[in-house]
Amino acid sequence: MNAIQPSPTIGQSSPRRRRSALKSAQRLQKRHPYQGLAVETAAKLAVNLVISAAAISTLLQLMPYQKTQQEKLHEIRAEVAKTEVRVNRLRSEFSRNFDPHQTKKLMEEMSYRVDPTQVQILWKTPKAPTAPTP
Repeated sequence: MNAIQPSPTIGQSSPRRRRSALKSAQRLQKRHPYQGLAVETAAKLAVNLVISAAAISTLLQLMPYQKTQQEKLHEIRAEVAKTEVRVNRLRSEFSRNFDPHQTKKLMEEMSYRVDPTQVQILWKTPKAPTAPTP
């Protein structure tokens, strides 16, 4: 019973030390039960603030680019509106030019020839009557 017990090595701690370490950890946890949760929440908030700051910074850098793109889009829409007017005019002319019922009228408009059966009327302006000389 009084046998020689092996001496503890440097890496091992005695059972008494383990118990006191556990008790002190339990005491700290009883004093501050939400300390771990508070640290975790603070870390999450810090990360979210950094991400939010990066997002806001990126948006602020994109604002001038977005404005120039809107101006270009406005110019393009104006050009499209002008072109649509021109295209509609050309379509109506195209359909009129290839209408078989209007061929004779178009030929008269595009040349100086007149249909021989058509009589040309020239309007003359009447001259002001002159007073008789006595």
